[in-house]
Formats: sequence, structure tokens, C-alpha cells
Amino acid sequence: MNTYKRLISYIKPYLPRLAVAIVCIIAAASANLYVPWVIKEVIDKVLAEKDMMMLNAIAAAIVVVYLLRGIFYYGQTYLMSYIGQRVVIDIRQAVYRHMQRLSLSYYEKRKTGTMMSYITNDVAALQGALVESVIEMVTEAAILLGSLAMMFYLHWKLTMLTLITLPMVGVTINLFGRKLRKTSAVMQERAADITSVLQETISAVRVIKSFVREEYESERFGRENFSNFRAQMKNAQLMATLTPVIEFLAAIGVTVIIWYGGWEVINGSLTAGALIAFLVYTVNLSNPIKRLSRVYGNIQKAMAAAERVFGVLDTVPEIQDIPGAVELPVINGEVAFHHVTFEYKPGEPVLSDISLTAKPGQMVAIVGPSGSGKTTIANLIPRFYEPVDGYISIDGTDIKTVKLDSLRQQIGMVPQETVLFNGTVYDNILYGNLMAAYDEVIEAARAANAHKFIMDMPDGYDTQIGERGSKLSGGQRQRIAIARAILKNPRVLILDEATSALDTESEKLVQEALDQLMLNRTSFVIAHRLSTVLRADIILVMEGGKIAERGTHAELLRLGGIYSKLYQVQFNSKKDE
Repeated sequence: MNTYKRLISYIKPYLPRLAVAIVCIIAAASANLYVPWVIKEVIDKVLAEKDMMMLNAIAAAIVVVYLLRGIFYYGQTYLMSYIGQRVVIDIRQAVYRHMQRLSLSYYEKRKTGTMMSYITNDVAALQGALVESVIEMVTEAAILLGSLAMMFYLHWKLTMLTLITLPMVGVTINLFGRKLRKTSAVMQERAADITSVLQETISAVRVIKSFVREEYESERFGRENFSNFRAQMKNAQLMATLTPVIEFLAAIGVTVIIWYGGWEVINGSLTAGALIAFLVYTVNLSNPIKRLSRVYGNIQKAMAAAERVFGVLDTVPEIQDIPGAVELPVINGEVAFHHVTFEYKPGEPVLSDISLTAKPGQMVAIVGPSGSGKTTIANLIPRFYEPVDGYISIDGTDIKTVKLDSLRQQIGMVPQETVLFNGTVYDNILYGNLMAAYDEVIEAARAANAHKFIMDMPDGYDTQIGERGSKLSGGQRQRIAIARAILKNPRVLILDEATSALDTESEKLVQEALDQLMLNRTSFVIAHRLSTVLRADIILVMEGGKIAERGTHAELLRLGGIYSKLYQVQFNSKKDE
């Protein structure tokens, strides 16, 4: 009930439309209450008394009633669809906006397909609860209560006998409802698993084909598909059982009515027309109960989806502004680590007691073997993660005390794996500064050595580059990413092995662009190829989560330690080539 109340709260902005829609629903449902009374009048007056005027009046009334019913039906359908669509859009937007604010750790613990399912499958499942289910619920409730009132008016004793079966129906619906809630939750999970497999296989199609794993992936998808089938069938089994049970209980009530009502007609206590009308009202009573049981099942399915959606909305970002956080003013770019320790898993430090200072405009290179903590240092600067001990400052200000947006707006990143968006070249560069003028975008592309190849494209800056920049080479993608970073004009720059995946020719062009990008900025360069860090002001050599060596290139070579050995290995390897 709490989940449903929370879901209903999203309808508040649309209450005036909902009120009109409910009036339309009740008015349209009222037509169903008119027909049994017409049958009674036809049998008891028109046929028994041969009253032609009454027949004409009834015929005219039927036409008017159903004309009005059509108008009200249009109103209920349009208004409820409008409300349902708007609420779904609002919830989907709220979930997406909240997911954008969640920390990186949230994404690392979950499959991409599962998170996509929250916004697609789960939110879509709510529409049924907010449109079809609400229409049916109000309609059937109006018919139920109206029929009950008419039955009491016709014969109150017969009505009381009919109501004996209602408690049994209520217990049955409640019992099945709990089971449906559980099976519906499993259905949503299985649907999310299918989405997850689809996302993985579509994005990794080149790998699948290169290893000839099409059949393997088909079988894997088949297993998830069958799991979804089993969950669907379990739900269908419960729904298929619920309906005949409710119908059987309703049949018991109808049997009682026919026997006792017939006895009353024989004794002259009830007219034949009234008994027929009573029976029709009883059908009107049993059908809403049966349909409401189906609606209840559908609502339980929607509630399982709602719980998953609200679970996302209730997730608190691990990294967020602290109370009293202030805007970070324009910085000079002095970055300092003060005895920083960090761990992804409790008790397993990835960084231990790291202290370093990068002066404004300096280039700090971070080298070392995989797993030594290089990228973790880079991720701590924009507060993608929080240190478990120590702190990081920029221009002497602890970065925990400033607003995240104001911090990250002054930090630029160029990762090894370039991420571009499906759109034009221009749009992808503009992403660095949405307020930039056209000339500034062109200038950023020139500085990144990208202008020439962009102009060689069929549509220049308006060329569509495909999903993740699939129509571009690795070097071209990287230069567009650098242009985007140049346009952002950050004071602190982080380059995470930005040239390691490029060929020699592309690397030269990208390196020239990076040199342009690093001018007058505090730069942290994570490098595998030591040739890219020879001119660094400080080189930090990481080993086992600690800074094992630090100094310039010349100083570290003279030291003859880890860096010297790494350099000799790479230098000799390059000579052999």
C-alpha cells in the first residue's frame, strides 16, 4: 500500500484531469445499471400491460443513454491515457536524473542491462497500473456498488443471501495477490536479465564474431529466455487459477438467487421482471468482482516493478555534497594529496599513505605496473571516490568541502577508451562547453589536430559519427575527445593512457594535440609508454599502492631503480623493432 500511495503521489499535478476522468468513468459505467432496469420494465409493464408509450420511451432512453456513454467513454480513455503517459514520463525522468547523480560505485556493482531495464521495462509496467487498472477499478467499483444498491431496492433478503460469498472471494483474492506479487518480482528480474544479455552481446558483437561464439551466445540467451518463460508461466498459472475460483464462488451465489428468487416468484412476493433484473444485477455484481481480481493481479505485477524503480530513487549517492558545501572559485591548479589511503573493499588498500603536490602548470606523470594504483589516483581528484583516510586539496581547499559540480567543472579528463556520443562531430566537441560559440568549437578542433580530417569528411562538422564514434578511427576519436577537453578549458587535466591504444602515426598527431592541451594547465598523465612522460616535471613510480620513486626523468635514471629498469626494457624493445 505504501508503494501504491507513493506511485499515486505522482498523479498530484494532474488531479483536475483525474477528477474529470473519474466522473466520465462513473457516468459511462452507469449505463450498465440502466439495462437491467429496462429489462424489468419491459417484462412487467410493456409485455404484461401492452404499454406502447412505455416501449417508445424505453427505446428513446436507450439511444440517449448509450450516446452519452460513448461521449463519457471517450473522455475517460483520453484523459486516463494522458495522465498515465505523463506520470510514466515523470517517473522515467526522475529515475534517469537520479541515476545521473549516483556514484561510479553504483554502476560498477550492476549490469548495464539491468539498469536499462529499470527505465524501460519497469517504468513501462507502471503505466498499466495507472491507466487500464485505474479505469477498470473505478468502472467495476461503480458497477459493483450501483448493482448492489439496485439489488437491495428490489429485494433486500435475496441480496443478503448473495453477499454470503463475498468474504470467501476477498480471502481468495488476498491469498493469490501475495503470490502474484512474488512471481511478478521474479518476472521483472528475468526481463532485466534478458536486457542485460542483449546489451552485452550487441556491444561486443566484434568479439563474439572473432571468437566464433555466435552459437554459444544464442544458447546463453536461450537460457535467459527460458528462465523468463518459466517466470511468465508461473504468473499465468496463478492468474488462470484465480479467475475460475472466483467464478465458482460467484456461481454458488447465482444458484442461491435462482432457487430462492424462483420460490419468491411462485409465492407472488416478487415479479418475474424483478427476478430477471435481479439476476442481471447479480451478473453485474459477479463480473466486477472477477475483473477486480484480475486488476488486483495486474496491480501486484506493477507494484513489483514500482518497488524496483523506487529502490533506484531511494539509493543515496555515496559521493555527494556535504552540508554547507561551497562553490569552488576559479582555481590556480595546485593539487595536493595529504597521506591519502583508499580501498575498494574494506581491509584491502589500493593506495597507502600517498602524499604529493602538483604546482600550478606542472605535468605530473604516474607510471607503474597494472594494479599499482595509477588510475585510482586520477579518480580521486574529481571525487569519483572518497579516500578512507587523508584528504585531497586544490589550492589549499579540501575538495570534500566544495560542491561537486564546481569541482568537476574545472577538471578535464581524456581517458584511454574514448567515449563519443551518437551525433555530429560538432555536437561531440560542443559537449565540452555547451555555451561555446561556433568559432570556439572550430578553434578547439584546430588545437587538437582534428580540423583537417573533419573537413575532409562528407559533411564536415555536421558528419554523423555513429554510436560511440564507430565511423571514426581510434586516432580521430581521441583527437575529438581532446578538442572537447580543450573547449572545456579546465585548470586541472587528467590523461589516462590517452595514446596507448594508437598506432605510431596517430600517436604522434594525438601527442601534439595533448601537448597543446596541457599548456599552462596542471596535468596528471598516466602512462604506459615512458616516451610520453620524458618532459614531465615530476614522475611518480607506483608499486603496490605506494609511491616507490619520484623525480624527473634524468633523476630517476640516475637512481637506477624501478623506473630505470622499465625504461631500459621499453627502450631495448623499441630498438629491436
